[in-house]
Amino acid sequence: MIGYLNNKFNVNDPSFISSLDEAPLWSVPFGLKIFERVRFRQNIRALDVGCGTGYPLIELAESLGGTCEVFGFDPWKEALDRAKEKIMARQITNIKLLPGFAEELPFDKDYFHLIVSNNGLNNVDDVDKSLSEIHRVLKGKGQLVITINLPGTMHEFYDAFKSVLKNHGMTEEIAKTEEHILQKRKPLVSWIKLMRNSGFEVTEVSEDKFRYHYTNGSAMLNHSFIRLAFLEPWIKLLPAGRVETVFGETEQMLNEQSKNKGMILTIPFACIDCRPM
Repeated sequence: MIGYLNNKFNVNDPSFISSLDEAPLWSVPFGLKIFERVRFRQNIRALDVGCGTGYPLIELAESLGGTCEVFGFDPWKEALDRAKEKIMARQITNIKLLPGFAEELPFDKDYFHLIVSNNGLNNVDDVDKSLSEIHRVLKGKGQLVITINLPGTMHEFYDAFKSVLKNHGMTEEIAKTEEHILQKRKPLVSWIKLMRNSGFEVTEVSEDKFRYHYTNGSAMLNHSFIRLAFLEPWIKLLPAGRVETVFGETEQMLNEQSKNKGMILTIPFACIDCRPM
């Protein structure tokens, strides 16, 4: 019971230092909402669907404690390898990592007491099938808590982007942009309907938002996370021969708008707490 008294870390060990790298700024605000809703109990099995490199998986496992077994599940093998390094460096013993897709969860029926997904279900190929699988493996009195970002996400960028498209008469690309937003960021009412159609009773919904701050559009478009997570899908909305023109003018417009007060990207999101009906 008091083994932690002998559990010392070498703060000069590179592997331990690397395990303390900051959680992604994008993921943390969403994850904090999940922690507000989770019912923390002993002796339960929990699953993080789309755990990536380990947030909120690792924090959840440590917060639940050693009587609980926590599984991290993600199709991104390299991210799971990174999560494994952190778990080992922190000497956490109640986590198991598994690769795979949310549409095919390799667990028995009624296996988990708690399932979370931190902005992960936005990115699955088949939301209906994923929710059906989550319903199958969650116990009848279990808890599902998910976060999702909403349609107004980064509206400051999209407003400028669509304005440039309109100036060039690119109506088809405007329609593609709207479809892209709807596909990745469904309205909250659509998510609630999806949950209910998949056999879940929605017990609480909370909405919130956070903001990214940049000097201007150039700083935003060159930010590593923007380039990693968003830039390629934005480029695919355009004909190859128009990419540089559209992005150049969008960047210029954002720079003009941000001259006095800098640039903000607003991220509205929701946390949905539910249980099987």
